[in-house]
Amino acid sequence: MCPEFSLSVQYAAELPEIPRWRVRRWVAHALEGAFDARARTGLPQAPGRAVALTLRWVDEAEGHELNQSYRDRDYATNVLTFEYGADPEGWIHSDIVLCVPVLRREAAEQHKTLRQHAAHLVTHGILHALGYDHIKADEAAVMEALETDILAKQRIPDPYQNPSSRN
Repeated sequence: MCPEFSLSVQYAAELPEIPRWRVRRWVAHALEGAFDARARTGLPQAPGRAVALTLRWVDEAEGHELNQSYRDRDYATNVLTFEYGADPEGWIHSDIVLCVPVLRREAAEQHKTLRQHAAHLVTHGILHALGYDHIKADEAAVMEALETDILAKQRIPDPYQNPSSRN
């Protein structure tokens, strides 16, 4: 079951291919998949009962500035997630920033549609907001499997599949 959530979508970069309603659908699928997976597998529950997200689509300059300021990396990355934890009422708060030019470039390089790649990275960012990570191999395996499952339920191909193996 999808938890209650509040979503603010900001377009600081032009992205007419991806309307708010589609982003809201991706968010709902990701939250439902993550909360259901934790209940099904016995993993610890997310530290809250509801989720408040701001998802911001940015240009390369803003993406670079944020990555430099918060991660000390001198380039624009595809997605940044800022987790703030849960408030006393049980709402998990997070900001997710996606860099549109990087997404476009990566989608082309990986032979994916922009929509497929954006859905994957929105899902990826949400899982980070809920405490998932991929630093250790075992954590990465759990997170990638969950991303793949969430996306498959939306008929989006496995983002980790080798593009050269597709027919």
